[in-house]
Amino acid sequence: MSGKVRFGLIGTGLMGLEHIANLALLPEAEVVAVADPTPLSLEWARQALGPRAKDVRYYADGAEMVRAEKLDAVIISSPNNTHHDVLGTLFETDLHILCEKPLCTTIDDAARVAERAARHKGVFWTGMEYRFMPPVTRFIEEVHGGAVGRLVMLSLREHRFPFLQKVGDWNRFSRNTGGTMVEKCCHFFDLMRTIVGSEAVRVYCSGAMDINHLDERYGGERPDIIDNSYTIVDFADGKRAMLDLSMFAEGVENQEEISAVGDKARLDVLIPAGELVYSPRVPFGTPKKIERTPVAVDAGVLAAGHHHGATYFQHRAFLDAILRDGPTLVTAEDGYKAVRIGAAAELSAREKRVVELSELI
Repeated sequence: MSGKVRFGLIGTGLMGLEHIANLALLPEAEVVAVADPTPLSLEWARQALGPRAKDVRYYADGAEMVRAEKLDAVIISSPNNTHHDVLGTLFETDLHILCEKPLCTTIDDAARVAERAARHKGVFWTGMEYRFMPPVTRFIEEVHGGAVGRLVMLSLREHRFPFLQKVGDWNRFSRNTGGTMVEKCCHFFDLMRTIVGSEAVRVYCSGAMDINHLDERYGGERPDIIDNSYTIVDFADGKRAMLDLSMFAEGVENQEEISAVGDKARLDVLIPAGELVYSPRVPFGTPKKIERTPVAVDAGVLAAGHHHGATYFQHRAFLDAILRDGPTLVTAEDGYKAVRIGAAAELSAREKRVVELSELI
């Protein structure tokens, strides 16, 4: 491919705007068209594009944009429940595709997409930003490099703000999102698989909607999305992982904390502190030997989004896959497996039981 990669965006809400901001930092990328059925969202895109807005074409329909424009790649950041149908159109092309998480809202749809993506001529990439936060990337490298010895336990905590309001309030209902454990937490289930290096076999999730959205009504209907949960995932190789989620803890110092515990040490990563904390085992009663390592991220990259620089570095890797035959680091199969764990967690929380992943094939 010569020249810049010509991008079209489908969906210009909050995440779409983050993609626009980060593509602007990459000299190999050029946004040439955007599509969204909501005029206000298209206006947000114009504002985000700034002086470049006059050179970009605007569409109400993504399929029309794809037919009309000479594109190299498409980013899908439209509502979760639209991904399956949008991808159906894109699979008829040879365009490179980055589809935001979750890949789809149901296991069946995600499985169909993964099967078609495996035959797609272009690069297919599932948007899993959390892998690409520089401190988390460093954390994963350290764990895989043996920093904690033999990994046994992995815990992930996200204590954060409630779900933001989206156009049409689509994210207030599980039928549109797949449920919180799919919509939000597929990021973490993807991290679990990446760090542990094994596949999930069973899930137990205890969760509910206890604080947020209780007084909200949309067409007389109350939201049904989990706002706090504990999820335990057992893996085929005997490792176990836990996710601790709270969507009403916006005052905490660090939004994400990940801890890996092995037979030699524990390693933590803290976001947004951007710090790794290494704690080797020591004999009882002797001084601890804690090491703290900051992982710096360029201020301009941090300012371009809400994922601690991850969107920039994910696009860097996506462009390397397109232009330099680099590896596809997050495949559609990865996206499917994260949705499958999330769907198992949703089922577990509703039915208050352990769910075997074999039930959901």
